[in-house]
Amino acid sequence: MDSRQTVQIGRHVLEMEADALKDLAKSLGDEYIQAVEKIYQTKGRVIVSGMGKSGHVGQKIASTFASVGTPAFFLHPAEASHGDLGMITKDDILLVISNSGESHELADVIAYSRRFNIPMIAITGNREGTLAKQADLVLCFPKFQEACVLGLAPTTSTTMTMALGDALAETLLEKRGFSKEDFKNRHPGGKLGSKLVKVREIMNTGDTLPLTPLGTKMSDALLIMTNKSLGTIGVLDGKGALSGIICDGDLRRHMSSDLLNKKVDEVMTPYPKTVPADMLAAEALRLMNEMGITSFFVLNEKGAPIGLLHIHDCLRAGV
Repeated sequence: MDSRQTVQIGRHVLEMEADALKDLAKSLGDEYIQAVEKIYQTKGRVIVSGMGKSGHVGQKIASTFASVGTPAFFLHPAEASHGDLGMITKDDILLVISNSGESHELADVIAYSRRFNIPMIAITGNREGTLAKQADLVLCFPKFQEACVLGLAPTTSTTMTMALGDALAETLLEKRGFSKEDFKNRHPGGKLGSKLVKVREIMNTGDTLPLTPLGTKMSDALLIMTNKSLGTIGVLDGKGALSGIICDGDLRRHMSSDLLNKKVDEVMTPYPKTVPADMLAAEALRLMNEMGITSFFVLNEKGAPIGLLHIHDCLRAGV
């Protein structure tokens, strides 16, 4: 096989699966609407089950559901037959996957759902199969061919299954009004979690804040800046509101033999840029990079400093 043939095969597989996804999108209708509503109304969890490649995809679907606001877990049909059927409650709903609709390993799961009246939605490529005939709702694939050269390995069917699972999860996300804050609560670790960290969670507060009132001599202000080690100091007016800031750049611009005898009023930058406590730290970091600065004060509704976010705080948090 030469390089040209290698690329042709890869493109053929991807194009077949892409065409199948377009057909699947066009096929969504009343049964899809009913399936979304039935899952939405479920008081318990979505229990996903499938065998083989369908099972592997099912694990991903259950994980996606759970991460975006629809409680779910994957139930292996073989383990189900050896006691794990007891994980299913009357408040749950089953989402069972089988392209052929005839996977014998699913027999006990199907029978249990019928015996105890557990709602069951089927994802299948065979509307005449056992699974479809037993299910309360059927999400059936439109006519397709597997992208496998032999026409045997699950390829197009598993791609459609995963995509359909994503569609259900995202539709339910919208229907539930699932927010970025909800998402963060379920993804506290890793890069996703760090991207959703808010300024208030990592900013410096309390006694760590470098602050001084108007009229302070620069010699005293520099001592505070040095002790707090944040590279800046906030200057407060008589009501405790932020009147200005002094940072390293201000010191360089006013460098002179009498700098230490000046008042902070003469050196500070008035009306400094600030950020709200509920801003995403990633957004604050972007603003720092754009403005060429290293920190922002965070103010309350009266304009008084309640925190200071330094670029190092963002880096430590993995933002």
